Amino acid sequence: MNAKDLLGRQGEQMAADYLANAGLDILERNWRCARGEIDIVAADGRVLVICEVKTRSDVRFGTPLEAITRQKAWRLRRLAALWLVTQHVMFEEIRIDIVGVLRTAPGQFSIEHVRGVG
Repeated sequence: MNAKDLLGRQGEQMAADYLANAGLDILERNWRCARGEIDIVAADGRVLVICEVKTRSDVRFGTPLEAITRQKAWRLRRLAALWLVTQHVMFEEIRIDIVGVLRTAPGQFSIEHVRGVG
């Protein structure tokens, strides 16, 4: 596994741990279908949370949160609907969140969580 993929996996694990510690129930990770992938599917009470995780080793190409475009948020919303159909479950609301993970020093990371982006 190359360094970029390893960093991405570390970031996703940190994001999942962060969300679980914040009280969300992690329902699924890395859900895939023909139209794309959802990094983390979680429940916040009766709210379905679709979470995109972006991990960066530096901000040379922008912060992790800057990597999420409006188009990406809309694609995540469509993927959320597909996930609901395949799981045969209902939620009162769907929320799209982003978790940005930035390596600040070797072995050290900062996490930023933005709720309701799309």
